[in-house]
Amino acid sequence: MKFYIQSRNDDLSNRLRETAKTYLVDFGLIFDEENPDIVLSIGGDGTLLHAFHKYKHLTSSVAFVGIHTGHLGFYADWKPIEIEKLVISIAQKEFEVIEYPLLEVTINYQHEEDSSVYLAVNESTVKSPDVTLVMDVELNGKHFERFRGDGLCMSTPSGSTAYNKALGGAIVHPSLEAMQLAEIASINNRVFRTVGSSLVLPKHHSCLLKPVKGPDFMVTIDHLQLLHKDVQSIKYRVADEKIRFARFRSFPFWQRVHDSFIDSDLEK
Repeated sequence: MKFYIQSRNDDLSNRLRETAKTYLVDFGLIFDEENPDIVLSIGGDGTLLHAFHKYKHLTSSVAFVGIHTGHLGFYADWKPIEIEKLVISIAQKEFEVIEYPLLEVTINYQHEEDSSVYLAVNESTVKSPDVTLVMDVELNGKHFERFRGDGLCMSTPSGSTAYNKALGGAIVHPSLEAMQLAEIASINNRVFRTVGSSLVLPKHHSCLLKPVKGPDFMVTIDHLQLLHKDVQSIKYRVADEKIRFARFRSFPFWQRVHDSFIDSDLEK
């Protein structure tokens, strides 16, 4: 088995990286940055997002596992003191692979035939760099609403606990193949009106955003922020690809939600 280790590059994460690398090589695994079978992410959820985008071309073959060196994350659930236990489990291949949905983002341009296509683990947002965002929202090819406000956020189920939750969106279990559109500070008055609630869309649905005002937009793909000029449309759909995680023990999603957002110490 081939492996790679992505570190947050703080002192603790780097020490754990060298320890894990030494142990895994001693167990006969091969350190391979180009084509790993498993990637250890040591840091936080942001470190794992960086690791995914480094290996997004290997979605069908690479699996990720996270060790958190800060607060408990949704993707990094192993503790530093458990590094030896994790390494032994990897060496003995005592794990199953689970898959979570990804978001496909396609940006079409006014004067170009080529499109830009991205995959997101958590979410993609669209904002206007200088003025109010005005977008026509189409669902499955039919006009749904004209949005006015600061921006729009489309999230995956696993990303529903991130920016989407801060926007008042629903938390969606990652076993559901869906995506969720949430509003960012929409303008609602007697003249302008939006639905005002987040929309959970199933896999076979698509969402198309068409600019009404301004051709240039700031588009985020997880932690990446990109300025796109002369945008004709932005299409969202649940991707055919999925992100794969190496799961060594049961850690139910709702337990993760509880531990992240509810003070469990109050119950002790």
